[in-house]
Formats: sequence, structure tokens, C-alpha cells
Amino acid sequence: MSRPGLTFAHFGMFVTDIARMERFYTEVLEFTVTDRGQLAGPNGPFDLVFLSRDPDEHHQLVLATGRPADSGFNPINQISFRCDSLATLKAAYQRMTAAGARELTPVTHGNAVSLYGRDPEGNRIEVYFNLPWYVTQPMREQVDLTQGDETLMRTLEGHARSLPGFEPHERWRARMAERMGVAS
Repeated sequence: MSRPGLTFAHFGMFVTDIARMERFYTEVLEFTVTDRGQLAGPNGPFDLVFLSRDPDEHHQLVLATGRPADSGFNPINQISFRCDSLATLKAAYQRMTAAGARELTPVTHGNAVSLYGRDPEGNRIEVYFNLPWYVTQPMREQVDLTQGDETLMRTLEGHARSLPGFEPHERWRARMAERMGVAS
């Protein structure tokens, strides 16, 4: 159950090379193009590519032309994608490595194991798998995703148990649901 009324649905970003960005998100992160087209804007026409990984969502990500190549600052802190399994996270790591993604850094946050990297235009992306426990945030330590699954999970849990606030995720979730007024 989540808080009623609003649900986060999708993210759109301006890009400089829409074809290159489309290739990255379709080939490396396995999104599907659901639509594309052009709209008139205040500075002239701009192209749009709609992408999704969920057939119930027309788009989860929108790429739009118009980002200046020399803007000097990228206001996107990160774009995060949740994996359904550790195997999915490791497969994303292999695809991102093969695609030459920059600044690949696998880390644990105690409550998740994450892979950070950059898309072709330098936007930081995070691909992560939630772990079945919680620890006080922020927390970040590098991990080796090439370990076998059982070894990696033992390492992650042992590390998490040594951190402040360690508890099962369900206990943390129950407290948050109560704070949000959606306890069931």
C-alpha cells in the first residue's frame, strides 16, 4: 500500500544526441521505444522519444532534444532503476561494462546494493537491488559484484549488521507506513 493521491510515474530529460541516448537506454538498460515524434516549442520544434519497460506504462522515460552541449552544469543528480533480483543487477553490470559506461562503481548502501555509472551524456544512473534489511542512511561502501551470489549476500548482510540502525526491512517499512498514514 502507498500513500493515495499521487504516484511517481515517469521522468523526462533534455538531451543533446537523442539517437545515442536512445541506443543506450534501449540496448544497455533494455527499455522499449513506445512512441516518438516532434512538437513545436518556444525555441522551435523538438524531438521526443518515449521509452518504457512496463506494458502498463506508456512511458517511464522521455528523451527530448534541446539540451545545450555546453551548459556547464548537469542538474540531474541521478536516475535510479530498481532491479527485481541480484541476477538482474549483475546482468546490468555486465551490459554497462561491455557498453563502456563511464565511472562504474558498485556499492552497498546497507539497505541496497547499487551500481552507479554515467549514460552517454554524463547523467549519473543508479541500478540497484533492495536488500531485506534497513540501516541508517546515508551509507556507501564499494563492493565486488563479481563475487558469487551467496558469498556476496553473506558479505552484504555481515556488513549491514555492523551498521547503526540495522533491522529487517519489514520493521522499517511498518514504521514508515505509520508515519505516512498508510499503515494497514
